[in-house]
Amino acid sequence: MQKSGRLTEPATDLLNRCGLSFRQSRDKLFCFGEGEPVDLLLVRDDDIPGLIAQGVCDLGIVGRNVLDEFSLTAGLEAEPLVELRGLGFGRCRLSIAVPDELEYAGPQSLEGQRIATSYPGLLGEWLRTHGVNAGIMTLSGSVEIAPKLGTADAICDLVQSGGTLVANQLRETDVLLESEAVLAGPRTLPIDERGDMLELLLKRLDGVIQVRESRLLLLQTSRSSLEAVTRLLPGGPQPTLLAVAGQPDQLMLQALCAGEISWRQLEEIKKAGAREMYVLPVEKMLA
Repeated sequence: MQKSGRLTEPATDLLNRCGLSFRQSRDKLFCFGEGEPVDLLLVRDDDIPGLIAQGVCDLGIVGRNVLDEFSLTAGLEAEPLVELRGLGFGRCRLSIAVPDELEYAGPQSLEGQRIATSYPGLLGEWLRTHGVNAGIMTLSGSVEIAPKLGTADAICDLVQSGGTLVANQLRETDVLLESEAVLAGPRTLPIDERGDMLELLLKRLDGVIQVRESRLLLLQTSRSSLEAVTRLLPGGPQPTLLAVAGQPDQLMLQALCAGEISWRQLEEIKKAGAREMYVLPVEKMLA
């Protein structure tokens, strides 16, 4: 896992929600698992795919952009890696950006141009796909200032809000890759006790990810209003119905709803015949 960066905090929170807790070593490069046989190695994000490919680690949390770049540039001798799960945080995109004053009419406008990037593999694949012959200038950082320095005519870099591009008089033109944090691993998972632990971890991850933005809606309604109420429920599985003791015409409804439930939605459901409504957060789910 990334030692320090934008993925570190949400990745740690996700693992905690999966029931994993850790004790850091003195050098803060290794975390010992407490309660489960899962340890953490804290490294630079660019090193994570290589450590998995070498068998040093079984899994890694890394950006899709880093994983895909490794897959394109590691060579045939490297262990193939796969994306096991998208984790839903650290979202950004790998994009082409050009100076504001440059006339741009599509990828062919980059013919013969110099493009600065930290992702030569992904950029090279995109250029080949569009039949563009351009020079790739590989930089390890500060890609956005390359056009100002005269070392490149355009850039290919990660974009979140686009504020850095605006500050450097650049504009985004093409998106090569939509990225987010992913769980990466070898194509073939181990068949020993580590494989059992990996399966358990994947189930826990699914249980956390699937309900991360979900809410549990509890309400009471009459049988005659049930159809109108259920029609207004936010997307999710079929609700669970329970009879109310001593009130044969009344039902208790329990529904797992995807995303937030607004006051306006609650008011509409109430008008349809619901009452005593409760909206509860959902921490985890085991199917």
